[in-house]
Amino acid sequence: MDSEDDLLNAHDMESGEEEDDFYSGETDDYSEGGEPDYGFVEEDVDDSVMIASHRSQVNYVVLKEEDIRRHQKDDIGQVSMVLSISEVEASVLLLHYHWSVSKVHDEWFADEERVRKTVGILDAPVIVIPTPDDGGELTCGICFEAFPPEEILSVACGHPFCCTCWTGYISTTINGGPGCLMLKCPEPSCPAAVGQDMFEKLASKEDKEKYYRYFIRSYVEDNRKMKWCPAPGCEHAIDFAAGTGSYDVSCLCSHSFCWNCTEEAHRPVDCETVAQWIRKNSAESENMNWILANSKPCPKCKRPIEKNHGCMHMTCTPPCKYEFCWLCLNAWTDHGERTGGFYACNKYEAGKQEGRYDEAEKRREMAKNSLERYTHYYERWASNQTSRQKAMVDLEKARSEKIEKLSDIHGTPESQLKCITEAWLQIIECRRVLKWTYAYGYYLPDHDKKQFFEYLQGEAESGLERLHKCVEKELEVFLVAEGPSDDFNHFRTKLTGLTSITKTYFENLVKALENGLADVDSQGASSKSTNTKSSKTNGGGKGKGSSKSPAKT
Repeated sequence: MDSEDDLLNAHDMESGEEEDDFYSGETDDYSEGGEPDYGFVEEDVDDSVMIASHRSQVNYVVLKEEDIRRHQKDDIGQVSMVLSISEVEASVLLLHYHWSVSKVHDEWFADEERVRKTVGILDAPVIVIPTPDDGGELTCGICFEAFPPEEILSVACGHPFCCTCWTGYISTTINGGPGCLMLKCPEPSCPAAVGQDMFEKLASKEDKEKYYRYFIRSYVEDNRKMKWCPAPGCEHAIDFAAGTGSYDVSCLCSHSFCWNCTEEAHRPVDCETVAQWIRKNSAESENMNWILANSKPCPKCKRPIEKNHGCMHMTCTPPCKYEFCWLCLNAWTDHGERTGGFYACNKYEAGKQEGRYDEAEKRREMAKNSLERYTHYYERWASNQTSRQKAMVDLEKARSEKIEKLSDIHGTPESQLKCITEAWLQIIECRRVLKWTYAYGYYLPDHDKKQFFEYLQGEAESGLERLHKCVEKELEVFLVAEGPSDDFNHFRTKLTGLTSITKTYFENLVKALENGLADVDSQGASSKSTNTKSSKTNGGGKGKGSSKSPAKT
């Protein structure tokens, strides 16, 4: 590997021409045709939550609650205007068709009557309720009490129910969960939908809050291109432009996750590999592997026992208390001078020669190897996660304390010390990538690809360690300096160079993994083709020699 100075000298230091993204890629623009502009809408958000600015192309927009309400209101207004129906009816339609405006339009114009019946927007009442001027009383369909017409309410179907029963019916359904959004008339088998106007009129303040919470959540949860940020306590949603590159997104709360599987951001590793890895980390299979590799079952009670002393005389825990030999698993009472002595059992050796223990030993050895291999990858996966979390803390400390202190000591404007922040952001992102490459490596079976992968991973990891050491340890010298020095300017140049070099290493690693390490396949095919041609050439030469031999004879 090249030395640190060689790498710095060889690298282009014109950082002004570098992209703001970690990994290169074209940024798609979704601002045409009324589509949302997929970028962060908050200009005044502190860059501590803008790690996403160092990600691949921005193909999503983060929505706050007020943004969601605005989009929801716009969709309702659009459907209401195009179909010439009330906003209450438009809301019912959109809820039924999962907030897809285009789907509502298609279905409505294809068969309006069918849609009305299916959704419950009736164009004529089933029962005509007399007006107060007509006199008389009406019987509530729930409590069967008689009420004057002004105390009776109904939806489009006209089925009469008193205000008290309506209030109880609505309150019960709201407290029953989001199903209240698709509420129908209390009359059995009546398809008429209960709109927002009834909830607004009859629900209590507490119930209204619940209802509108369900209403706004349905806009995100029923929308195929929107998802809530999975971070605890976060109420932001992500509007994602599918099919436009990476699934990794970052919320304004600073949480980064994969939009496709909602696990933490894991580019360049695919979602299936991540799911396998997470299942393996949480599964009992690794516990079983450890038990198989490091214990044996008691011959009497079958409980697994770990050998924690030197001699072979084992005693099972109470209430079993069975005494046996660790080597042959037979009763300890059978061991004496006749069988080789208490501490030199030859029964096991004889049995092993007969093949009695081969299968058990093989199974135990396989479990041990599997456990050691998993431990190797898991320890490095977890270590990089820990280092990433520590780097995030160090980044905040640098912003809140160190940069200001360095500016005072060395007389350098804080705007010229952004290289420190950029270095920490690079480290945070690279630790995330490096962490998931260990999950990728665990499931990589191909030997040739594995060698190439480990080479790329090693180069990237080595570069990252140099950068991390520089910003974490070498910076400390300048925090206790007595005044400005040329060494600090040299340090800034070195840090900028290491940041850029590390970025390049990880770009290469990410691209290689996303391409499935295709370079190995192409090199293998090229090598195979070259060997074939060489073989044909050599074979042809031998043929000419053999044909000339008889002539000489």
